[in-house]
Amino acid sequence: MDRAELSITVHRTGDEAVLRLAGEIDMLTAAQLSTVVNEVLADPPPRIVLDLAGVTFCDSQGLGTLVVLSRKASHTQCLLILTNVGDFLIRVLDITGLRSALMIRNGATP
Repeated sequence: MDRAELSITVHRTGDEAVLRLAGEIDMLTAAQLSTVVNEVLADPPPRIVLDLAGVTFCDSQGLGTLVVLSRKASHTQCLLILTNVGDFLIRVLDITGLRSALMIRNGATP
């Protein structure tokens, strides 16, 4: 079995940090995502946008990590926004009831 991989690129502008994720968010990569988001939260922008367009898989550990990071962000007066969330992940968030715990913006950004 291949080791799951997650690549994360960070682009900061004045009022937000955009993290582009590609690969899998699971028990092997969730800690990597937490580390990167926690580094951004050390000097928090008003918004952190997680661009999930390249995410191919997300397990329960990944879901839990997204919820925890969203709460951590809100404690620093920062908004964590998920964008380009795939249909499979939307379905999982709906089934688990976690969709309401996360801010999701798909489509054009206002």
